[in-house]
Amino acid sequence: MNIRFLLRAKRLAARPPSEAMFKMVVGIIVFCAILYGIERFIGWPEWLTPNEIQRVRPKPMD
Repeated sequence: MNIRFLLRAKRLAARPPSEAMFKMVVGIIVFCAILYGIERFIGWPEWLTPNEIQRVRPKPMD
């Protein structure tokens, strides 16, 4: 293990995050899981799929 990881773990154990921060992180993870489930079982809407982008190449200088 890296010494930085151990120092961060020590600091986290000494001063754990607040309950509000924990709830926020869990809420974000749940929100992402819900979005993944909707996309996986219902599908991605066609109107959210971007069209192919035409790339414009610069003209060569003569």
